[in-house]
Amino acid sequence: MLLPRVPILVQLCLTVLASASYNQQHACRLFTPNMEVYSTEGDVVFGILAAVHQEVVYPSSKSFFAKAPAPRRCERIFIEYYQMVLAMVFAINEINSSPYLLPNTTLGFNIYDSCFSELGAIAGTLQLLSGGKETIPNYSCQSSPKLAGFTGDGPSAGAVPMARILGVSWFPQISYAAALPILSDKLQFPSFLRTVTSVASQPNALVELLLHFGWTWIGILASDNDLCRQGSQALKEELENNEICTEFFEILPLHSTKASISHIIDTVERSTVYVIVCYTFAIHITPILQELSLQKVSGRIWIGVTSWIPSFTFSKKDLWELLNGTLGLAVYSGDIPGFSNFLHSIRPSKETEDIFMKPFWEQAFGCKWEDALNETQAAGIANQNGLCTGTEKLESLDASVFEVTDFRFSYSAHKAIYALAQSLQDLINCIPQEGPFIQRSCADPKGFQPWQMLHYVKNVHMLTSAGRKFHFDESGDSPPFLDLLYWHMTSSETSNFVKVGTYDAIAPPGVKMVIDEKAILWGGEHNLVPRSVCSQNCFPGYRKSPIDGLPICCFSCVPCPDGSISNQTDSLDCFKCPDDHWSNNKKDRCMPKRIEFLSYEEPLGFTLAFFAIFFFFKATGILSIFIRYRDTPLVRANNLQLSYILLLALMLSFLSCLIFIGRPRQLTCMLRQVTFGISFSIAVSSVMAKTVVVVTAFSAIKPNSNLGNWIGSKTSYLIIMVCSFIEFAIGSIWLGISPPFPELNNSVSHWKIIAECNEGSFWMFYGILAFLGVLACITFFIAFMARNLPDTFNEAKFITFSMLVFISVWLSFIPAYLSTREKYLVAVEIFAILSSGAGLMYGIFAPKMYIILLRPELNTRECLVRKPTVCNEHIG
Repeated sequence: MLLPRVPILVQLCLTVLASASYNQQHACRLFTPNMEVYSTEGDVVFGILAAVHQEVVYPSSKSFFAKAPAPRRCERIFIEYYQMVLAMVFAINEINSSPYLLPNTTLGFNIYDSCFSELGAIAGTLQLLSGGKETIPNYSCQSSPKLAGFTGDGPSAGAVPMARILGVSWFPQISYAAALPILSDKLQFPSFLRTVTSVASQPNALVELLLHFGWTWIGILASDNDLCRQGSQALKEELENNEICTEFFEILPLHSTKASISHIIDTVERSTVYVIVCYTFAIHITPILQELSLQKVSGRIWIGVTSWIPSFTFSKKDLWELLNGTLGLAVYSGDIPGFSNFLHSIRPSKETEDIFMKPFWEQAFGCKWEDALNETQAAGIANQNGLCTGTEKLESLDASVFEVTDFRFSYSAHKAIYALAQSLQDLINCIPQEGPFIQRSCADPKGFQPWQMLHYVKNVHMLTSAGRKFHFDESGDSPPFLDLLYWHMTSSETSNFVKVGTYDAIAPPGVKMVIDEKAILWGGEHNLVPRSVCSQNCFPGYRKSPIDGLPICCFSCVPCPDGSISNQTDSLDCFKCPDDHWSNNKKDRCMPKRIEFLSYEEPLGFTLAFFAIFFFFKATGILSIFIRYRDTPLVRANNLQLSYILLLALMLSFLSCLIFIGRPRQLTCMLRQVTFGISFSIAVSSVMAKTVVVVTAFSAIKPNSNLGNWIGSKTSYLIIMVCSFIEFAIGSIWLGISPPFPELNNSVSHWKIIAECNEGSFWMFYGILAFLGVLACITFFIAFMARNLPDTFNEAKFITFSMLVFISVWLSFIPAYLSTREKYLVAVEIFAILSSGAGLMYGIFAPKMYIILLRPELNTRECLVRKPTVCNEHIG
C-alpha cells in the first residue's frame, strides 16, 4: 500500500531539494553507493525495472543524509519475475539481430531490481534517469546513449510511484505486470501504458464466466490490499448489474490470525453457495484453504483471478483434493518462438554480465557458489555435495520451479520491449513534412525528447510473437484478453493447469467467453455443470417474485395468470397474449383461439339445416299439391293465390335459415335478418289477408251489407303489398344507416373467438321483430273474432291456432335470445324461424292436406256448401 510510504516519499523530496544547492559534480556523488545494475551498451538504451528478488533488507542508518549509506540487500530471488527479465533480454537480442526492426540501431538496457519495494522502485527510477550508475534527482550524469523509455515495474505498488516520477517528464513507461485499475487514469499517469490486462477488465470476464454456467449465487473472498479491494468492489458492482448475488463478501487480512481464519471458515461452512470467487493473492488465502482441507469442507468450486492463478503452484499436496476443479483467469499465455530453447541454454559461464544468474542458480538447484562462502561454510557444503558447479541441467527442474513452455507475464514483458522498439522504429522512419508534431515536423532520431517517444508509443500498432494484433487504447491499456485455466489432479497424483477457454473483451457479445466444457471435470469426477443459485429456476409458465428481505437472486415462482405466458426460464414478467390468442395449460405458449360459429359440420348446425331443408320441401310439396288440385272446391274455396303467396313466403323463410349457418360474411350478415323479416312479413300478411277475406266474405252475405265491394284479390294483394313494403322499408333503412357486419368477439370466452354478425343497430333489428309482432297480433285478433263462423267455410280457427303458435314462439324467443351466447344465439333464432314457420304451415295447410290426400270424397262442392253432418251422412 502507498499510504504508509508517504513519510519516505517526503524524505526523498527533501533530499531532492537539498541536492539542488550542490553543483552537478558534487551532486553526482551525493547518493553513492547505489544498487548494482545489469546493463549492456547500445545506441539507444531501455530502462527496465523488475522485482527480481522477493525481500529487501534496508540498512540501519542514524541519518538519512549520511555521506556513504550502506547499500540495501535483496534476498530470495523470484524465479517467475526473473524469467520476465530473461524474456526482455531475449527480445532485445532478437531485435539487435533482426534485419527488419531497427536495422541500424543497437539497443542496450539497464535492468534495476526493485525487490518488490516502492522505495526500491523510486530509487531505481531515479538511478536510471541519472544514467544508470548514480542516483541524482533531476540530473543525468551520462549524456549518451539516449534513454528511450522504461518497462516495469512488475508489482503495481512499485509501478505507481515510478509512473508519477516519469509522468512529470513524459517518459514512456510500459508495465508488463502492473494491473491496478487506477493506473489507467491519464490525468495522474499520463505516460503510463501496459501490455498486461488491467484488473478492471477481470470483473467483466468473471461475470461472463458466471453467466456462462448460470451461477447467480456466489461468495467473494478478497485480500486487504489496493489491487484486490478495488477489483472485488468493481466485481460486486458488475455482479449487481447482471443480477448475480453474493451471499458473503469477506476481506482477508494480510496477516491472518486464528480468529480471522475461524470467522472465514464459519462463513464458508454456513453458506449455501457452490461457487466462491477469490480476489486474493495465494499467500493470503493459503491458511484459509489449509484449514478448510483439515476440516474436510468440500463441494465448492473456487474461481481465482490473475493475482492468484497460476502464481499459486499448488505445491502443497494437502490442498489438491480441496482445489481439484478450480477455475481461474490468467494473463494470456502467448507463444514466444525460440524462448524455450533460450531458457534451456542459459549458463552462468555464458551470462557473465547477468547479476541475477548466480542467485537464480542457487535458488533453482538448492546449491551455493563457492566464492560466496567463507571457508567453514564452503567446507561444510562441499562435504554435502551442495556447491554450485554451473553444469546443472535446467531440463531437470520441475515446471513449478522453472516453467519453459507456458509464458504469461514473460509474454507481456516480451511485448513491452517490442512495443518500445516498434515505436522507436516509427520515430526513426518519420518522413519530414509528414510528421505528427508542430508544422508536421519529425523528431530527431539522435536527440528526441521523451514526449516525442511517448507519442509513438501511444500510437504503436504491431503483431505480437503469437501473431495477434496489438495496440494501446486511450487509457494506455492493451485489449483485454485472458486465459481460462482449469486445475485438476491427474490419476498419477500430480497437479497441473489446463487451458479450457479464453476471454476476449473486444469480441462480439455472446462469444466473449469461449469455453471447452468437455475438458472440465467438476470436482474431478463428472461433466455435469454444478448449480449455484439461491432459488431454483422458474420454468416457462412462471415468473419470478422477489422475497422480501432477500437479494434479488432469491425468489419464488408464481404461475402466470390465464391469458398470459412466460416462454423463458426465470422470466421477470408474464406477457399477455394477443387478443386472438390464449395461453395453453402450461402457460408457456400463446395458442390461437378457436374460431367458433354455427357450422354445418357440427351436429346442431347439421340438424337445423336438415329441418330447414325438410320444411322447405314440405312447403314445396304442399305448393305442388295445391297446383295439382287447384281446380278442386277445397283449394279454390280458400283463395288459391293467397295460398300460393303464403307457401312461397314460407319456403323463402325456411331457406333463409341456411344463411344463418356457416361462418359469417359481409353479405350473409346483411341479408339474413332482412330476408327473414321480409319473408315472414309476406307470410304473416298473407295469413292476415286470408283472415280478412274470410271475415268480409261472411259479413258480405248479411242483408244491407256493403262489404261485398271489398271481396276480391285486390284487397288481399293490397294488404300484402303494404305490410311487406313497410318491412322492406325498415330493412332498407337499416342497411343504409347501420348495416350488420361480421366480427370476431373475444369477450365471450377466453379459449375461443365467436365469429358472429354484429347487428349494427339493435333498434332496427327489434323494429323488424316488433312489426312482425304487430301483424301477428292483428291477424290473431281478427281470426279469433271469426272463429265461430260455419266450419265448412271457416279457416279462422286454423289461422287462430297457427297465429297462437307463431306469437308464442316469438314471445319465447325474446328472453331466450337475450340470455343466450355464442353460436347458440344463432341456433335460437333459427329454431324460432323454423318452429313459427312450421306452425303456420301445419296449422293452416295440414287439415286441407288431410282432406285432399286422405279424404278426397270431402273435397266436393256439396260438402263445402252443406253442413258437415249432411256431407258425412251422404258419404256414409
